[in-house]
Amino acid sequence: MTMSRKVGVRARRHIVNGIIYIFLTILSIIWIFPFVYIFVQSIRGDTTGIALTFFPEGFNYTLNNYVNLFTDHLYSFGTWYLNTLIIALMTTVVQTILVLMTAYTLSRLRFKGRKGIMKLMLILGMFPGFLGMICIYRILQAAGLQSSVFGLFLVYIAGSAMNYYISKGFFDTIPRSLDEAALIDGANRNTVFWKIIIPLSKPIVVYTVLTAFLAPWGDFMMASYLVGRGAQTSYTVAIGLRQFVQPTLAASYFTRFCAGGIFVSIPIVILFFFLQRYYVEGVTGGAVKG
Repeated sequence: MTMSRKVGVRARRHIVNGIIYIFLTILSIIWIFPFVYIFVQSIRGDTTGIALTFFPEGFNYTLNNYVNLFTDHLYSFGTWYLNTLIIALMTTVVQTILVLMTAYTLSRLRFKGRKGIMKLMLILGMFPGFLGMICIYRILQAAGLQSSVFGLFLVYIAGSAMNYYISKGFFDTIPRSLDEAALIDGANRNTVFWKIIIPLSKPIVVYTVLTAFLAPWGDFMMASYLVGRGAQTSYTVAIGLRQFVQPTLAASYFTRFCAGGIFVSIPIVILFFFLQRYYVEGVTGGAVKG
């Protein structure tokens, strides 16, 4: 290849890279704009409703919207936030254990009907959850749990095992020789799972924890159907904030709604900031190779 041709190839490569960088920059601005807008609206001091300008008049900023979230006697944002946090944490613990144990069982054990169970769970997982909301509500109503936080928690963990497939794929990459060596040394399956496999599976554990936490934390449809008809003390934060943008309240509660949105995003940002590396490894299925 001649020198001039090499220079031409490099020049074209730089042009292509420049176009890609510009395109990604534009996409980043479009993606981050809604978050900037919500934050700016949450610290407006010139109005409490929907404003026609992006920035407040006279650059009037205040933290009153955040303070009013927890001091308003009509709407208890603190209770909503606590309800959601409790449900999300309980769901995270139980669902993570159920998913990992199910995935390990389907990855390591061979028993009659195993493939049929896996196919059945995959097929059931393709159907949207709201298809069974009426049936779920009737069951909870019969048990007296239709408007309780505990009933919502039961719904979130009921189908946890059907999310096994990503964790199973991760466990499949861990050499079976580790299990066999431990079993020969006298360990049982329970010991192998907790003492050997789980310590080697930090990425998929983190991935499972994150997905288990995000689902109840941001859920609106199922939560509004099951507990949205009850007392405000049983609301989750998604149901509660929805009240702020109703036509009758948006004129005086919109900036407070934006402040609540910022509060809701804080745990998610913290989790992803500290666990992002493990999350990516869990999705890509990296593990011990042998």
